[in-house]
Amino acid sequence: MSNFNFVMVSAGFEHGGNVTHRHLDGHPQLLVYPFESQLGNRNFNDFLASVERVQYRYPEFPEGLTAEELYEQMIDEEMKTFLRKKTGSKFKDADLQFDEADRLSEFKRLLGSGPYLRRAVIEAFFRATFAAWRNYYMTPQDGMSYVGYSPAIGIDADRIIRDFPNAKIMHIVRNPFSAYRDTKRRPFPQPLSKYLITWNIYHSTVEMYAKQFPDNVRIFRYEDLVEDKEQFMKNVANFIGVQYAPTMLYPSWNGVEIKDSIAPWGTVLKSTKAYNESVINELSDNEKSQIVAGTTALARHFKYDQVDYLKQYYRAE
Repeated sequence: MSNFNFVMVSAGFEHGGNVTHRHLDGHPQLLVYPFESQLGNRNFNDFLASVERVQYRYPEFPEGLTAEELYEQMIDEEMKTFLRKKTGSKFKDADLQFDEADRLSEFKRLLGSGPYLRRAVIEAFFRATFAAWRNYYMTPQDGMSYVGYSPAIGIDADRIIRDFPNAKIMHIVRNPFSAYRDTKRRPFPQPLSKYLITWNIYHSTVEMYAKQFPDNVRIFRYEDLVEDKEQFMKNVANFIGVQYAPTMLYPSWNGVEIKDSIAPWGTVLKSTKAYNESVINELSDNEKSQIVAGTTALARHFKYDQVDYLKQYYRAE
């Protein structure tokens, strides 16, 4: 295995990570994973373990495992649920023609005999996925970039770059008012206090890595996506090293445009400025005041005090 171009989309919850991932789907130079690519496993445990679930972290693998055991180590919940119990998957209606045995066979072939480096395991995971996807809308070619998405994986940017020195990690930040309103759509949403703490941890950590690894890590504001999609996507294309394509202007799955709601691929229902602004008004005054108190310092760093519908919350006193 060689010439592996690796792109990861990272984001906080309901920050538009899934939306951005879907906007990259139709690009002719990008092989975009069909769902969230949850690479994590239960063997990695650090001081941030209480902040984020293990499936969304970058993995660690014990020594001495077989290729099949390594495959099972990666939680990959959305894909494996679809493949193993389709009726229990929120993507049960997706037209994905895929045999998991084919992916496992290709994964083992690519890895060959051990011992196995983590870099090789991750690369084989992505390559085997597209080799096994029978009705994928285009044929993978050398030089294409593999694109995954896992919420908050940007907090592990240093470990990803250790494996892939040329990796590109694009992290999406969204204003916490709209983001929190959308996270309340979940059946078991985070309490606001926890949401505000994690909002600060995610974005300040990735901002640190963006300063340390400017060629590998970049933060993009979701508000810029919904304000001017073409310019936003041209900036993204430049960062990840591909040509801009008009397909980046709309969300799609397996090359087919998603024309209505983005669900079930994400809880941010529409990638428009009007939607991003309107959902703020669904919050109570008490919720808004708590968000202001908990996020003003970092929000001003990201220049949210200059966004027309946010400046009333973040302008200097």
